[in-house]
Amino acid sequence: MFKKILIANRGEIACRVIKTARRMGISTVAVYSDADRDALHVEMADEAVHIGPAAASESYLVAEKIIAACKATGAEAVHPGYGFLSERASFCAELEKQGIVFIGPKPKAIMAMGDKIESKKFANAAGVSTVPGHLGIIDDAAHAETIAGGIGYPVMIKASAGGGGKGMRIAWNKTEVRDGFERARSEAKSSFGDDRIFIEKFVVEPRHIEIQVLADAHGNVVYLGERECSIQRRNQKVAEEAPSPFLDEKTRKAMGEQSVALAKAVDYQSAGTVEFIVDRDRNFYFLEMNTRLQVEHPVTELVTGIDLVEQMIRVAAGEPLRFGQEDVSLDGWAIESRLYAEDPYRNFLPSIGRLTRYRPPVEGRTGHVVVRNDTGVFEGAEISMYYDPMIAKLCTWAPTRGEAIDAMGRALDGFVVDGIEHNVPFLSALMKHPRWREGRLSTGFIAEEYPDGFAPMKPDRQEEATLAAIALSASLIETNRREGFADRLRAASGPLREHWVVKTGENYVDVRLLDGLVTIPFDMDMAIEGENRSVVTDWRPGDPVWSGKVSGRDITAQIRPVLNGLRIDWQGLSVTAKVFSPRHAELDRLMPVKLPPDTSKLLLCPMPGLVVAIAVAEGQEVKAGETLAIVEAMKMENVLRAERDLVVSKINAAAGESLAVDAVIMEFA
Repeated sequence: MFKKILIANRGEIACRVIKTARRMGISTVAVYSDADRDALHVEMADEAVHIGPAAASESYLVAEKIIAACKATGAEAVHPGYGFLSERASFCAELEKQGIVFIGPKPKAIMAMGDKIESKKFANAAGVSTVPGHLGIIDDAAHAETIAGGIGYPVMIKASAGGGGKGMRIAWNKTEVRDGFERARSEAKSSFGDDRIFIEKFVVEPRHIEIQVLADAHGNVVYLGERECSIQRRNQKVAEEAPSPFLDEKTRKAMGEQSVALAKAVDYQSAGTVEFIVDRDRNFYFLEMNTRLQVEHPVTELVTGIDLVEQMIRVAAGEPLRFGQEDVSLDGWAIESRLYAEDPYRNFLPSIGRLTRYRPPVEGRTGHVVVRNDTGVFEGAEISMYYDPMIAKLCTWAPTRGEAIDAMGRALDGFVVDGIEHNVPFLSALMKHPRWREGRLSTGFIAEEYPDGFAPMKPDRQEEATLAAIALSASLIETNRREGFADRLRAASGPLREHWVVKTGENYVDVRLLDGLVTIPFDMDMAIEGENRSVVTDWRPGDPVWSGKVSGRDITAQIRPVLNGLRIDWQGLSVTAKVFSPRHAELDRLMPVKLPPDTSKLLLCPMPGLVVAIAVAEGQEVKAGETLAIVEAMKMENVLRAERDLVVSKINAAAGESLAVDAVIMEFA
């Protein structure tokens, strides 16, 4: 077994590998860029080597620097994680040449499966079912349009060397093919240094289901069940689960055996994932094979009990698998939510900045539920514009799917992240969405269920009552702390007020206390809009997480002080609550509403990013839908289009400039 390995990656996956290596008694070496000097993976590793500037192209993607770090530290092997150099055959080959072991497959398998065009040709020859499409190189947009017409719309435009949703576009007509081809090629060149594009048929109502395989150097190959990854946004996975709620045992077995056959055909060694598109009739089509560890591997580990990183290390060290296919079983259900630094209320645009507060839920087993959080950040860390916006991967396991979803909902409600925008509200809302809970999924789920984007949700009557109970309990506890114990509160302020009005958003909720005493822990009966409810909590002022019971129901919510009230975040709801006496509530209804400023004549930068191009000139007349500018953030290009016919009066930014969120790019007449 290795004594020391180097992790050629950063963030949560580097931390994840370090944890397993430490458990196995293996020393670890981290590498870091200027931007990651104070990163968590650097602190966790036994040694760390600086490898260059913040840009990945000058640090994490430079194979020579990784090899030099191995030689300088005596690392015997390299775990590449995912992304960066993880699927670069030339890197693997150079490591072998230098006598350093690559913890992953051999160059032959990476080359055969790592290129989407070549992998489909290989899969066809091996008898694997594939999606209809054009596997040759596409010269230009006109060529792409001709090919798409021959395949039949809709089509998927994909980067040959792509991954992580980059360099991918769905096109439903000729115009979208031309625009999508150019954008996909540009993103592919920027992200992978390879602008080759191919086109295939887009399966309507598709489900994205993948099979985890594990193979050693002795000819043993097993499959470890499947993962459903259908909840995607911009072709980027958002939530995953294992197993899939859609597959039956017959389809699972067929997909698994086909994946094993493909792995054997390329003499695969290590952990790998065979991805399929599955239609409504459970017909499945090969998409690609990822010759690396997948981001969503934790859900497979939770339902199989197999540490995939450990197995990768053991296989790389020459050990045979210690189990066969008959030993693999799926136990319970696991859900993974990807926490991203992005604003769900602004079309999920990236957000950067410092984590002023970062309090994930407690990991481990509680009763029959397991919580796991793979992360590479800490309170005070900075989310930069140079890398992937992932903050953490929150996972829950339980005996059934429903229990795992409920556990995820509670864990998300208690996951505190401040200082940047993040997608926790969306993930929390997803956990209670009827279609998600029923397992009626497709890769178009987000676009279909949120066609106008994810907007702040409105609480129903029962939710309003719960929010009012949380707000009033917090207010009474806060007042009790300020004034002293309950008897001192009454002595200073007279009898505890019985009648209150809680404003939740724009609505006013009538609350009457049925007890006249504030106790610690708080335990009180209330009549909310005439319905009796009990409220129990041990919340303390200053704690961002309120947990307790409302009428016997377990509730976890986040509360933050705002001007004259509290902001409560719970199950995708984000509501400002204010506690009033009846008279104050009466006066509040008379207060004028402050209107937001008119920005209709401005193009604002929707997120921190780099201006790639300004597509118009001052004085130019622009039609609705035409491109105004392109802004890149975290390696994704965002095209900003005119919402109406207009005339450009002034341009305030130029290509190459880095802009803050809401910076004015241009003005309109």
